[in-house]
Amino acid sequence: MENSDTLLLKLEEAMGPKGLVTGEAVRQRATSWQDSSPCQALAVLRPERSEQVAAALAVCHEHRVQVVPVGGGTGLVGAVRTESEQVALSLERMNRILAIDPQQKTAIVEAGAPLQAVQEQASEHGCHFAVDLGARGSATIGGMVSTNAGGTEVLRFGMMREQVLGLEVVLADGRVLSSMRPLLKNNTGYDLKQLFIGAEGTLGIVTKVLLRLRAKPTSVNTALLAVASYQRVMDLLAFLQERCGQSLACFEVLWESFYQQILEHNPAHRPPFAQPHPYNVLVESTGSSLRQDQEAFQQVLEVAAEQGLIEDAVICNSLEQKKSLWSIRDDIDTLVESLESAQMFDISLPLQHIDSYVCDLTTTLRARYEEANVVTFGHVGDGNIHLAISLGRHLPAEKAWLEQEVYQPLGALAGSVSAEHGIGLDKKAFLHLNRSDDEIEIMRQLKALFDPRGILSPGRIF
Repeated sequence: MENSDTLLLKLEEAMGPKGLVTGEAVRQRATSWQDSSPCQALAVLRPERSEQVAAALAVCHEHRVQVVPVGGGTGLVGAVRTESEQVALSLERMNRILAIDPQQKTAIVEAGAPLQAVQEQASEHGCHFAVDLGARGSATIGGMVSTNAGGTEVLRFGMMREQVLGLEVVLADGRVLSSMRPLLKNNTGYDLKQLFIGAEGTLGIVTKVLLRLRAKPTSVNTALLAVASYQRVMDLLAFLQERCGQSLACFEVLWESFYQQILEHNPAHRPPFAQPHPYNVLVESTGSSLRQDQEAFQQVLEVAAEQGLIEDAVICNSLEQKKSLWSIRDDIDTLVESLESAQMFDISLPLQHIDSYVCDLTTTLRARYEEANVVTFGHVGDGNIHLAISLGRHLPAEKAWLEQEVYQPLGALAGSVSAEHGIGLDKKAFLHLNRSDDEIEIMRQLKALFDPRGILSPGRIF
């Protein structure tokens, strides 16, 4: 890399006067939500327009400067960590929602737009954006595209890939590819945008997204259900899918370990049930008829209770009550703060293996450390669970051992080491559990084609 002062002058020219952060101002930025250590980048690029992204990447490509794209910093795989000779690229100033078409049910947004802003503006136009995450206030659309984010409504609407109609992407050398066409059907050769969804910024930088919106539901019915066993959780899911059909939007399972951890360490939450239960299932059904949907939802739950699928239920009668229940599920800050040296994991498994996997893992960890705490929760309806694991004071030294115990069994169970957060830097050693040698080689060839100098998201995925 040439003299850093000369490089920074070129980048400042590409970015404009407010587009380049250097020196101590870089260190004042935290690495990510999980890692509060100072950002180590040589500089942070803050473009305001796609043309500035293209100009900056052209400079970095010419001088072989590595670029780490940074979104909301809510990922769990170390993807936004930077080194002293790398530059971070933040689209925090490219956060505009450019257009919403309620008739076509599409939205054009810049990649730095926060999820919550997109949800709110879509709602104002009578539409619904069908991806939701607990980190909705921080997570950005570009980051969600780049990791193919999932969230709580995957069961009904699918992951981020299913919500993307088009992309504008800046390649490593500064060229711009655009597929911003509002079409559900477009069979004109290779669908190149699919390559960038879930690619974690290794093939190009997403700058604009054409999103697919859905009709805003007239009714939303929410309940927290107490369930006695995991088998009954599975029976309940099958029952609700049969009785509710496509109206079943969410099926979130809170193991007792999660439920108790949150309620015991955050007095702001009021216990929904008088006593704890092994499993707590947060379900949500949406529809188009307020009264009829509510009556049907209650009838379905009454039948579930009669069949012994649920032990108790809290059915929301107000928006405030709904928010109260979801606040328990979304309170990841309390979870992390209350566990000593918590390590977060995002995995997926076939439904029939989830509970035995959690039990076996807990047994293995506690055989070595009695104080091991495995807190489990997740979407489950789509096979995705999250684990927050504490080994107490032992975790920093035992991180590699812990990761091996979490990930190694997944290969034999047809599971995935990453359900919705990607591979990043932290899961590279376990990619082979889910991808064959041939698949990884094809990925490398694609990387070499799109980014021959290896400047984008260096070292991510493989």
